[in-house]
Amino acid sequence: MQNKPRKNLKSIIVNPFLQFVKIESAGGIILLSCAVLAMIAANSPVTQYYYGLFNTRFMIGFEFFNINKPLLLWINDGLMAIFFFVVGLEIKRELLAGELSSFKKAALPGVAAVGGMVIPALIFTFFNYNKVSIAGWGIPMATDIAFALGILSLLGKRVPLALKVFLTAFAIIDDLGAVLVIAFFYTSELSTTSLLFAGGLYFILAAGSRKGIKNLFFYIFFGIFLWIAILKSGVHATIAGVLLATVIPMSGGMLKNLEHQLHPWVAFFIMPVFAFANSGVTIEGSLADVFRNEISLGIILGLFFGKMLGIWSFTWLAVKTKIAEMPENVTMNMIFGAGIIGGIGFTMSLFIGGLAYTDSAEMLTYAKLGILTGSLISGVIGYYILSLILSKRSPQPSAEK
Repeated sequence: MQNKPRKNLKSIIVNPFLQFVKIESAGGIILLSCAVLAMIAANSPVTQYYYGLFNTRFMIGFEFFNINKPLLLWINDGLMAIFFFVVGLEIKRELLAGELSSFKKAALPGVAAVGGMVIPALIFTFFNYNKVSIAGWGIPMATDIAFALGILSLLGKRVPLALKVFLTAFAIIDDLGAVLVIAFFYTSELSTTSLLFAGGLYFILAAGSRKGIKNLFFYIFFGIFLWIAILKSGVHATIAGVLLATVIPMSGGMLKNLEHQLHPWVAFFIMPVFAFANSGVTIEGSLADVFRNEISLGIILGLFFGKMLGIWSFTWLAVKTKIAEMPENVTMNMIFGAGIIGGIGFTMSLFIGGLAYTDSAEMLTYAKLGILTGSLISGVIGYYILSLILSKRSPQPSAEK
């Protein structure tokens, strides 16, 4: 009888988290494979077919009202709206009932996330100040949860569960920061009419949620029109996914079940398709140019040194000033290693890069090369450093038993 509360706690909190980590870790492997395939395709005899495929235009609608976009933008504006919807569900769940549901729980990863966003952005700004390329300042702010947890999974049972929770929590807050950056800084000219229409649709959805409507068709139907309105408004269409997530009811397990059903689709289909469509870069000239160009250099140093310094130093300050407490079985050395792994920016970085340099293929190419290089360096060195730190730690018993 004494073990019952502990078992319930494990089934409610620990097991869902471990399932989340498993899916993200496995998804990270597929993500990497698709990125490699994209690079091969973009630098092989099939390069024209690769670019031709994603430049093919598709139209949905009528002559008087339609959406006409190349396949690349259907992926980035359409499929990624579902990715952002799941991100929104994760953020809402964590804020209401998870690792961010109280100040005590959210303080440390929250402070770490702020450091991991501010310092990389400042480093990029230093290299690109007063230049057109400054538009990419938001690129090195992101951490890719799938890749980061994938690296931790390679380190096995020596990784404390609390460290995985910490990394996941600051990466989720990081995602929230990226969503806000996209919404406020990476928008085109705004359409007041479309924004008002979107506001009306969101009011209907919110009212339905408050009334306790749990019919999924209700949220899908109005959610699609919300996406169209946001798309036409000038705000990036993926924000519609986050807005829709905020009105999904927690009661009755609706939010949890929806997240559980969509998470594998996002990890194993949507993100790999996005990676394959956006990672292809035709390399011309010397690779040394990557380290001489202010865009790629700012991103590489921002992701590697910026994330490492930002996450570690802000965490250290939060603990020293007693704003937050260190998680059980986690040391500052482990935070240092996790900070380096946090420099894997991949998915969200590529996404913001595409928004920052829509009018310059050359700048976007250097941005992609910087993201891929910085993420690779952060992943390899982060794995090596953290493996050394954890080498003296005994393997922990599995929490899944």
